[in-house]
Amino acid sequence: MATSKFDIADYLDSNEIIAEYLNTVLEDGYDSEIIAAIGHIAKAIGITKIVEEKGRSSPH
Repeated sequence: MATSKFDIADYLDSNEIIAEYLNTVLEDGYDSEIIAAIGHIAKAIGITKIVEEKGRSSPH
């Protein structure tokens, strides 16, 4: 059975979830965790934009 690597960015799919995640990290995290969280959020936002743009350009 193949497994895939967990990526938190895959689950940051709404502004509310992103805000909750960031607030939790800011309250409980160290500098390195905060920096990593910002990277995860940037990745999630980038993925979301790509999906939205692909949906707009799709002929279906």
